[in-house]
Amino acid sequence: MKTKITTGKNGEKLAAEFLEKQGMKVIEKNWRFSRVGEIDIIAQEGDTLVFIEVKTRSSTNFGHPLEAISNNKLNTINNLAEIYMSNALTDNYKGFRIDVIGILGCKNPEIIHIKGICQ
Repeated sequence: MKTKITTGKNGEKLAAEFLEKQGMKVIEKNWRFSRVGEIDIIAQEGDTLVFIEVKTRSSTNFGHPLEAISNNKLNTINNLAEIYMSNALTDNYKGFRIDVIGILGCKNPEIIHIKGICQ
């Protein structure tokens, strides 16, 4: 039986590979700022930084993975994105957006990518 951590890490790996196939460049994984929180993936698409939350579920027994991303989590990601933009070398970027990726299933997983869920 897979643990939640193993499922989550596998999902983040699949998400990073998916993003790279879409032409995005993954810059950071599991970026953490103090106790504020963590961003699963930070990527670049053109001149935009993209902050991505990834949720993975092996089944829908507890709902679809995207249903697990709360408004509080999105607010935290937005705050973290602003912190990252103010502290990192981000002069080459015109802005940022927040995306979410839901991954459902273990074998032949379904990947749903929603761009610009909040800005």
